[in-house]
Amino acid sequence: MIAFFIFLLILGVLIVVHELGHFIIAKKLGVRVEKFSLGFGPQIFKRKRRDTEYSISVVPLGGYVELAGDTLEEYTGKKDEYLAQSPGRRFQIIFFGPLLNYLLAFLCFWFIFFAGYPTLTSQVGGLVDGFGAKDSGIEVGDRIIAINGRQIRYWEDIQKVIHAKGATSPVKLTILRGSDKKDISTEVKEKQYDDIIGKKQKVGILGITPSDEIVKVRHGFIDSFFLGIRKTQDLTVVTYKALWGMITGRLSLRESVTGPLGMLYITSKVARLGVIAVLHLIAILSLNLAIFNLLPLPVLDGGHIFLLGIEKIRGRYFTLKTERAITNVGFAIIISLAVLVTLNDLFRFGDKILRFFSK
Repeated sequence: MIAFFIFLLILGVLIVVHELGHFIIAKKLGVRVEKFSLGFGPQIFKRKRRDTEYSISVVPLGGYVELAGDTLEEYTGKKDEYLAQSPGRRFQIIFFGPLLNYLLAFLCFWFIFFAGYPTLTSQVGGLVDGFGAKDSGIEVGDRIIAINGRQIRYWEDIQKVIHAKGATSPVKLTILRGSDKKDISTEVKEKQYDDIIGKKQKVGILGITPSDEIVKVRHGFIDSFFLGIRKTQDLTVVTYKALWGMITGRLSLRESVTGPLGMLYITSKVARLGVIAVLHLIAILSLNLAIFNLLPLPVLDGGHIFLLGIEKIRGRYFTLKTERAITNVGFAIIISLAVLVTLNDLFRFGDKILRFFSK
């Protein structure tokens, strides 16, 4: 059950960071925050400090910050109310929630690169029939230290160099076999596969698999900073490409979307790998939460930003009737997505989750 509590802790961190973003900017801009809630449903803890009530509720699958005068029904025209602010100031309040999640992802990656993370070495663990490596005399246990003169230290270095090779191309491998250094010429064969966003790619293959030898890789403080930026940027691009793949039907929605039950199962696996693996999961989830929240759907932050843009163009608020209709549509969409994702989790992870709880 430790994994279950880790799952709740991760979820709590993501929610608190997100809502804290809204909270901080609202306070900075002089908007009265009436409630800061972690979770939904019946409250199990609450405390009021100045104008704000802080609470924890039974269902930990979300949270919210309630601002004074954030709907036309509650707006009274006071200066410290949400709707009294300009569209630009309201945009800041909305946007800072996803932004703080995005920043959390970067900080986690920065720490991971600096503290050290496990990675596979360049030692050969297996050979695949029909490919160049086996035919050229490479043996299990050989350590690849260079490819065409380029230094190799880790398995990911081999992948970067070999995957970039097209068609059938020769390469010279420098290997260590025991204490002996050898040069072996072999051929890279091209193989087609579907990448993580459903796009067909052609990559070079040597026909080797890694051993289970793992080392811890650490980078300097400044290097880790820039590596964290690059990792965050790369994942952002991949995530948006994946979203587009789901919209266009290139990616299976069923195989690409995971909800709370799926996250629980994944957390149960990751928790066994240690703190760095958990931080990596937090970074990925936090980044995805930021991107998801910025989608232009009603109720989500991106939907509110989209409506703010329309309001700015129109030069006036939406009517109370329109506001209610948008809110109802938004909740219907979110609830429908939640049900679909949960059912999908049950189909994909149901038996595994049952085994998890039966332990």
